[in-house]
Amino acid sequence: MRTAYKCRAYPDSEQAAVFNRTFGCVRLVWNKTLAERHAAYHQRGKKTSYKQTDAALTGWKKTEDLAFLSEVSSVPLQQTLRHQHAAFANFFAGRAKYPRFKNRSSRQSAHYTRSAFRMKNGELSMAKTKAPLRFVWSFEGVDLAALNPTMVVISRDPDGRWYVTFAVETNAPDPMETARHAIGIDLGIKDFAVTSDGERIANPRHLERKARNLARYQRRMARRERGSANRRKAKTKVARAHRKVRNARNDFLHRVSTNLVRRADVIVIEDLAVANMVKNRKLARVISDAGWGEFRRQLEYKAERAGRTLVVIDRWYPSSKTCSVCGYLLAELSLSTRHWTCPGCRTRHDRDINAAKNILAAGRAVAGHNPGDACGAGVRRQGSSLPQPALKQETRAVRRPA
Repeated sequence: MRTAYKCRAYPDSEQAAVFNRTFGCVRLVWNKTLAERHAAYHQRGKKTSYKQTDAALTGWKKTEDLAFLSEVSSVPLQQTLRHQHAAFANFFAGRAKYPRFKNRSSRQSAHYTRSAFRMKNGELSMAKTKAPLRFVWSFEGVDLAALNPTMVVISRDPDGRWYVTFAVETNAPDPMETARHAIGIDLGIKDFAVTSDGERIANPRHLERKARNLARYQRRMARRERGSANRRKAKTKVARAHRKVRNARNDFLHRVSTNLVRRADVIVIEDLAVANMVKNRKLARVISDAGWGEFRRQLEYKAERAGRTLVVIDRWYPSSKTCSVCGYLLAELSLSTRHWTCPGCRTRHDRDINAAKNILAAGRAVAGHNPGDACGAGVRRQGSSLPQPALKQETRAVRRPA
């Protein structure tokens, strides 16, 4: 399996100049290839293969206007063509949106394969540079001297920070010890997550706490003249504020997802249509700030590495309106109703905890998990009035613990 280690990098002035020039060439090759591919399809009805883009790049280097492309390493330029080819393959397969043009103000990156870098005794030397690249290694359990990366990515964020990422092929880790527990998770806005155990994980709302400072920086940037040094400085401050929010959110999501994977053998969540939910202008900001999509992605790969089972149930399953005790299904339940009493068994429910219990029960039915193997007491429904089982929208069934 492939693992990536991302570290802060501190290039000297000569290295920074080489990398910045490489970023510019990568951006030009991507945009020019994308424009010609778009024109070939919409004007002449022809698709463009990777071989054709590779031949076009070779031709550009021979022209007088684009001869500077030969001054940087050819590996990042070739990787750019491969990435664009993969982007179009994902687009036609319905897995991604149409590829967009790159701009110089966003995050810049260049991918180097083994022919364009050398890793020896923990020192990294990049193509077209003289001295080793200085970076900070913060992974205590990994021996840097024995690191054998298959790819190195040099990147620069909009706030000016440099990073180096090592892609390494590693053996799959041993599965975690069986926890003998299953857990259902109901994601929300007021509480980031409510579990079937009754635990509430508060929503930190990172962006909301920083919104006032961020708005002030954005107003300052708007007053600066376009293209001026002062506008660049103000833009860097805006990017720095966004980076702090992003890092705080990622740290929170990693802590929560890691804790859940350690606690349960089976984790059940809903298949939320986040892309559709953010179209609601009143809730778009808080939904985006919660990071539900990133949370699910982290649960997926962490569950796979730990030998856990992640089950994703159908988004249309009425988890909030169904009684987790007797299975009675309400006809209506408004969003403002946070507690309700079941007409069938007279059980008083907390809306979110009840939903989490139903999500867990549906996930067990989908995954074929024996409820007796877990310690989720009080989750199994009693009685004959059971709702229809949830459909399996997507199941991340990975290695089960022995």
